[in-house]
Amino acid sequence: MKDVENYLIQLQKNICDALTKIDGTAFRADNWTHSKGGGGKSCVLQNGRVFEKAGVNFSHVTGDNLPPAASAQHPELAGRNFDAMGVSLVLHPHNPYVPTTHCNIRFFMATKENADPIWWFGGGFDLTPYYGFEEDCMHWHQTAKQACDPFGKEIYSQYKKNCDEYFYLKHRDEMRGIGGLFFDDLNEKNFEHCFELTKSIGDHFLPGYIPIVEKRKDLAYGEKEKAFQCYRRGRYVEFNLIYDRGTLFGLQFGGRVESIFVSLPPQANWVYNWHPEPGSQEAQLTDYFLKPKEWVTL
Repeated sequence: MKDVENYLIQLQKNICDALTKIDGTAFRADNWTHSKGGGGKSCVLQNGRVFEKAGVNFSHVTGDNLPPAASAQHPELAGRNFDAMGVSLVLHPHNPYVPTTHCNIRFFMATKENADPIWWFGGGFDLTPYYGFEEDCMHWHQTAKQACDPFGKEIYSQYKKNCDEYFYLKHRDEMRGIGGLFFDDLNEKNFEHCFELTKSIGDHFLPGYIPIVEKRKDLAYGEKEKAFQCYRRGRYVEFNLIYDRGTLFGLQFGGRVESIFVSLPPQANWVYNWHPEPGSQEAQLTDYFLKPKEWVTL
């Protein structure tokens, strides 16, 4: 378990270092402890040159009573102590032509005296553009496929399908973004196999996202594009507050609220019954880009 923790701490550092290099602004780091056991480190960049808000969190919490968000799906964990650790990040750029992105890599283990431990890995990454570019979507999914292929040719397709199904706003019948990878309860074959696959996914996040940022961060935009970005950010807020399992787990466990809600954008709005002009770039987002596609073979 220590190897997993060391990897996650290094992953957080690598991501923060890469984002600081591209933005030119340093992260503020807050170390915190949890009253029930464990703690973490929250790294936040605000009002940078490229990122309006970027949060990269590491946490390792322990306890003897799982919150409903976890125990409801795993009743076999009742009465067990647990360790839950992970890196979770959300990046909200200034420029509407740069997508918002989310990545999460996590490990969970539950133990009980005179019983074998129950463990699994989970996580993934996904992309939420405001203005779509086919080449960006293709690059993102090709990178995701490269992360998975050494561990089985079927893995990318399954994890992509999981992602499309998970990051979906049922009340709006709409995907949150163009997807990526999502996996949970990974404990197949053996620990080493699962850990290596999880590390590969974590290590492919930056190669998937940074080239898109570099390509789009200096594109000119105006008030119209910024207003649309804020409108679409409202969808992001809706998903995180209604459906996101990590948010629910953190709140039910009594987690650090500032770290949990660092995922929310600094600005968002809701406009009553607004619809984009047919055929516009704004309409193209929902009409084309937010429909599930096989981006790697487009």
